[in-house]
Formats: sequence, C-alpha cells, structure tokens
Amino acid sequence: MVKVQARTLKTRARLLDAAREIVSVSGYEALRVEEVVLRAGVAKGTFFSHFRDKDALMDQLIGEKIDEYLNEIETRHPPKSVEELVDILIPLSDFMTCERYVFDVILRHSGSAASDYMGPIAQTFERHGRVFGQWLAGGPFRRDIDANLLAEGIQAFSIQAMALKFCAAHTEIPMRDMLHRYFKAWLIVGEQA
Repeated sequence: MVKVQARTLKTRARLLDAAREIVSVSGYEALRVEEVVLRAGVAKGTFFSHFRDKDALMDQLIGEKIDEYLNEIETRHPPKSVEELVDILIPLSDFMTCERYVFDVILRHSGSAASDYMGPIAQTFERHGRVFGQWLAGGPFRRDIDANLLAEGIQAFSIQAMALKFCAAHTEIPMRDMLHRYFKAWLIVGEQA
C-alpha cells in the first residue's frame, strides 16, 4: 500500500512539474492536457485520475503561485498607510491579472461560487483575509468596523480594480491608482478620498 501511495505522489508531482514548465514558457492559457501528459510521460487517463480536468490543475497551479505571494506578504511589516498597502498588493494583483484566463480561473475558484469544495485558490482567499484582518486591526485605519470586514473590503476592491483592468472603458487608469482611490475611501474615515 505504501508503494502505491509513493508512486501516486511521484506521478502527481511529475504532472505538476510538467505543467509548471509549460506555463513558464507558454503561459497558463496555452497549457494543454495533452502536452502535460506527454511531458510527464504518463497516459491521459493518469492525468484524470489526479485532476478532474484542466481547470482543477489550474486551481492547483494558480493557488500555489498566490500562496508564494502571500508568503512574501506575510514577511512584511503591517502597512502604516494606504500607499504602503497598495505597494504590498501590487505584485499579487499583477500576477492575478497577468492573463485574462488566470483572472477568470481565480474568480471561478475563489469560493464565491458557493461550491462545497474549497480548493487551493479559495484557501488563498481565506488566508489573504486572515493576514489583512490582523494587519488592519492594529493599523492606523478606521476602527468603527471590524478589521475582518475591512479585510473583506480590501479583497472586494482589489477584485473590482483587477476586473476593470480588462474593461475597455477603464484600461487607461493604472491599477495602482484605482487601488489607492478605493482603499483610501474604504480605510480612512474623515478624509476626502
């Protein structure tokens, strides 16, 4: 039984490694299951014994990448201003919008679709909320509402700014400017946004 388990884990790792290599060269949208199995040296049926479909593979790959950004974010000191908060979030936002396809996968798997399965991307959204909730609780931002609600607002405004990046009517507004405007309006009480 242990040998099967180890072999199964190695096969899954080969599939993920092959997929990561393809993404690094061609991007996420260009990844094809056929290319993954060819590069991993396994049968197509083996792929589907590890992943329900390409979308499930993308949930894993993109969730891992978001986690890498969150790992880096967690090493930072809590932001003392809206500007610092935006600076912290820009690299993650840039990744999440690196391809329209990536953003679409993130939205489908963010947990907002009321699925009973909480995959890697949905878990990163929960983690993001915890990290920012802790930061906002002790920061110089508004205190008239719960810090966790403030963190949810940060997520919501971030998603809005990222979505507008793909909207023809808003492409001229840099994401940094949108995030700054939204966060200032949401986090600072008594100032003009």
